[in-house]
Amino acid sequence: MPKIAKVEYFRVKPRWLMVKITDENDVSGWGEATLEGHDLAVEGCLEEMIPRIMGRDANEIENIWQMFWRHNFYRGGPVFMSAMSGIDIALWDLKGKNLKVPIYELLGGKVRDKVQVYCWIGGDRPSDVENAAKARLAQGFRHVKMNATEDLHWVDSPSSLNSCITRLQTVQSLGLDVGLDFHGRLHKAMAKQLAARLEPHRPFFIEEPLLNEHPEAIKQLSNLTTIPIALGERLYNRWDVKRFLEDASVDILQPDIAHAGGISETRRIASMAEAYDVAIAPHCPLGPVAFAACVQLALSVPNFAILEMSLGMHYNTEAGDDVDLLTYLKDKTVFEVAEGGYVKAPMGHGLGIEIDEEVVREIARDTRPWQCKVFHGPDGSIREW
Repeated sequence: MPKIAKVEYFRVKPRWLMVKITDENDVSGWGEATLEGHDLAVEGCLEEMIPRIMGRDANEIENIWQMFWRHNFYRGGPVFMSAMSGIDIALWDLKGKNLKVPIYELLGGKVRDKVQVYCWIGGDRPSDVENAAKARLAQGFRHVKMNATEDLHWVDSPSSLNSCITRLQTVQSLGLDVGLDFHGRLHKAMAKQLAARLEPHRPFFIEEPLLNEHPEAIKQLSNLTTIPIALGERLYNRWDVKRFLEDASVDILQPDIAHAGGISETRRIASMAEAYDVAIAPHCPLGPVAFAACVQLALSVPNFAILEMSLGMHYNTEAGDDVDLLTYLKDKTVFEVAEGGYVKAPMGHGLGIEIDEEVVREIARDTRPWQCKVFHGPDGSIREW
């Protein structure tokens, strides 16, 4: 079996970290280890991990995953798991290419022929959502997501929630289903109010209505609303997820395949969720490798619901240089959105995409680490992103 001969990583615009693993037969697989705002930390973790897999059998994906998890003693968390994700996804891509099959065939085969996707409208401080929603409709989407509110104080004026209702109604009137991302910005007093006000308007879901470090408050909120509660981008493995499944406080799990241990661990999280009648809707405001990995998983997971797509997202457009989801792909039609908002199952080997390495290397030369945005209240106090 081929041995791992070389591992490289590339920091590229707008805020992505790609990993390339090449075996001794000069076959390469691509992964994504993006952790928004923490490039240097993940790169440092990769530097520690890479020497430990050099010369290893590239086919032994689970063995390598377990080696990192169990031999490291200190494990878990976003940095460690994102680095693992990059390596894991690249190894799955490499194995699919060597065996000349898509990854979904290695995961038991397809349970669907196409993947429902949604895109963002608005930005961190959402505005002009009507025109953005019309543009998404023209692209073929039937579902969108937007931030529910701007950054808010711990207890803010009830009137600060008014614009959310207005924007939701505006977008729904166009025929779109709308997910609302609370983004962990709202504290308990405001989240309860907004969920209650949203109830009659039936959003598709509310995402991170509270930060997952407050599981007791999330459970309380779940008992107060019938709106599906989605969360999971800041849960990094099945042990993090376990509590929310056991107390039945989540309806839609949103693991991020670039943060949650790659294809291997995200697949296990999905299987756990299925046993609790919980849907999977991967968090993926990231690059083409993470998106391709999510598509492969979505095609093979029975409880998959919908997938986030970063095409034209505000974080991409803000980076300039026309960098977007398709920039690093040779075949830019592979993620084409069909009528109804679906992406068809790719037929290529591995991830089913071909990365334009020349573009990756060129842009990586001048890409600085991306920094998380900062928000302050009128009194100068720090608020949640």
